[in-house]
Amino acid sequence: MNSEQQYIDLYKQARQLISDHAPQVMNDVREAAFGRFAEKGFPTRKVERYKYTDMAALFAPDYGLNLQRLQIPADPYKAFRCDVPNLSTSLFFMVNDSFYGGKHKDDEVVIASLGEYAKAHPEWVARYYNRLAGSDEAAVSDLNTMLCQDGLLVYVPRGVKTGRTIQVINILRADVDLMVNRRVLIVVEEGAELKMLFCDHAADDRRFLTTQVIEAFVGERASLDLYCLEETHYKNVRVSNVYIDQQRDSRVNHNVITLHNGITRNKLDLTLSGEGAECQCYGCVIADKHQHVDNNTLITHRVPHCTSNQLYKYVLDDQATGAFAGRVLVEHGAQQTASQMTNQNLCATREARMYTQPMLEIYADDVKCAHGSTVGQLNEAALFYMQQRGISLAEAKVLLQNAFINEVIDKMQLDPLRDRLHYLVEKRFRGELNKCKGCRLCK
Repeated sequence: MNSEQQYIDLYKQARQLISDHAPQVMNDVREAAFGRFAEKGFPTRKVERYKYTDMAALFAPDYGLNLQRLQIPADPYKAFRCDVPNLSTSLFFMVNDSFYGGKHKDDEVVIASLGEYAKAHPEWVARYYNRLAGSDEAAVSDLNTMLCQDGLLVYVPRGVKTGRTIQVINILRADVDLMVNRRVLIVVEEGAELKMLFCDHAADDRRFLTTQVIEAFVGERASLDLYCLEETHYKNVRVSNVYIDQQRDSRVNHNVITLHNGITRNKLDLTLSGEGAECQCYGCVIADKHQHVDNNTLITHRVPHCTSNQLYKYVLDDQATGAFAGRVLVEHGAQQTASQMTNQNLCATREARMYTQPMLEIYADDVKCAHGSTVGQLNEAALFYMQQRGISLAEAKVLLQNAFINEVIDKMQLDPLRDRLHYLVEKRFRGELNKCKGCRLCK
């Protein structure tokens, strides 16, 4: 049986069960997603955007699914202590793919179960749900749409500015190997501002396969800061597709940080749909052993006078594998575009492998676009110089790796998170980052 067939058979057998535990808005697009997935299946490595990760192999094992929506026996508010504390955030939890804690409404900001909100406001949710992911026709997004039954909604109405960062801790918890299909819908209306931090953690020593689809709509003159921090374990497979649409004079700051993982594949599709829109996209990856991290980005400039900037840095040790493929598409008529894409990578051993492919595709003649990438090893002269001054070789490596990766961390706008990440990154390089202190879920 190929990887696609088990999900096709599963859906045919359980489609009624899946629909019974989901709102009509999610069910309305389910069959179309199934049709696309059944027709095309998972992309092979011959497809340009997937050449560095074997998607079919990731989905080949047999994982369990919680289609009955059984309650997970955990109280995360009492049991879990994240390793990124003291950020003065509004704290929320998702256990596997379910929002935990009911509905929150503060200063008109809505943070709620996507399924529950869709039952109360079906027409409003239908205007946004699957509008970006559905048009992409990506296999993982369609698979997520086929199987997901709930999710998270974050809605910031027009002109509202969130005073505190919204922090959502995603907890993977199960007694068996589990597949989780997480869905997030973010709507930031005209003139509104939102800062969001997602922290991914695995609380049990099981194999987890997570598909995640985030759709974010950023209105005119709106602002979205989106931080995604992964700190799971080597048995975790995470495939995340993020879709962002920006309107006129909007601003997006997107950061993805991978500190500990097994196999991770992050895809970012960001579209600048309104003039004057600006996006800053940063990535920070630390991997060792046999970990694999693949970041793939597509920034589309559809209209004139937009700006995009990308900076991704990797530090790879042992037999780790990294990949970065970034593409900037400047469509016809998108004059006065400014775009910069940079990927810099450090391989600490000869066995580590890094694949990098920055690309520009330009159909306008009045633009300022540049891209570049580097792959190198630790500076032997710098290591020798530091050892001559009494610094051990191991300590010298940590200092150089820290200095290399800090350029990305220093660009983050959330000051408490930036300070905390400096601490966590140093712990990671010293091999001390395992599970969060005080996390009783792991016991």
